[in-house]
Amino acid sequence: MVLFSLIKRNIKLFFKDKGLVISSLITPMILILLYVTFLRNVYVDSFHSSLPSGLTLDESYINGFVYGWLFSSLLATSCVTVSFCSNLLMVQDKVTGSIHDLQIAPVKSTTIAISYYIASMLVTLIICYLEMIVGFIIMASTGWFLSVGDVFGIILGVFLLVNFGTALSSIIHHFLSTQGQMSAVGTLVSSIYGFICGAYMPISQFGKALQIILGFLPGTYGTALLRHHFENGVLTKLQVEQNFPKEVVDGISENFDISLKFFDKNVNAVADYIIMIASVVVLIGIYVLINMRNNKLLKEKK
Repeated sequence: MVLFSLIKRNIKLFFKDKGLVISSLITPMILILLYVTFLRNVYVDSFHSSLPSGLTLDESYINGFVYGWLFSSLLATSCVTVSFCSNLLMVQDKVTGSIHDLQIAPVKSTTIAISYYIASMLVTLIICYLEMIVGFIIMASTGWFLSVGDVFGIILGVFLLVNFGTALSSIIHHFLSTQGQMSAVGTLVSSIYGFICGAYMPISQFGKALQIILGFLPGTYGTALLRHHFENGVLTKLQVEQNFPKEVVDGISENFDISLKFFDKNVNAVADYIIMIASVVVLIGIYVLINMRNNKLLKEKK
């Protein structure tokens, strides 16, 4: 099958290119470095400041919450930044001229486009699910509060975010044709996406105007979706086992973007799913339309 062969080719080329593999892991490594150096203390202090004065907690609750924040941030950024790196083969084929060889062969341009998308999605899923498994192992050894439902929710959330990142990168990379453009886009996405999706700092700590602007970006709700599933267990335990008032738990949820607000309206996990699914469908639709138009132009040239 031609499609399967192209997908296999694209995946092999990605993992053979050590530069691409390393660049895809730069953002996760930066986040881990930031966490090890100072972010953990910031998260712990912020968590303590949200608690009633004089209250002490077992270390497992703090670890469960902080590691949940770390790995939800890590996965939220990786799903998109890794997608942009794994999808660079689309641009590389234009730079090297390989795309012309593929177009001359008896292969439909839509098949080539689909192969890029599926290969990028699979590569990104492999990397992100490996990160997720590492996160689960660490959380199991320090403080495990995830339910079976939350685990499946995280798996589904990663899948949606990877498809969001793959569709977005496929659209943008379709219009790139040089090494310089490729590097510029990759650098831009790697450097700013973690901030605009709320992975490095809770959006609730930004200015009101910026909060409203970021509220229109789908990636924000993808991050919130992962936050909800990573933190739902520990917050529930705090309320049930530690007798935390509901107001305190709600305050922690708002302060740490587990429960987002859009124009002062609460956005729950169901709304996060709807927004992400709708975003993926729209972006894939745009990618399909772009390639249909491109296929039409190629036929006219022939």
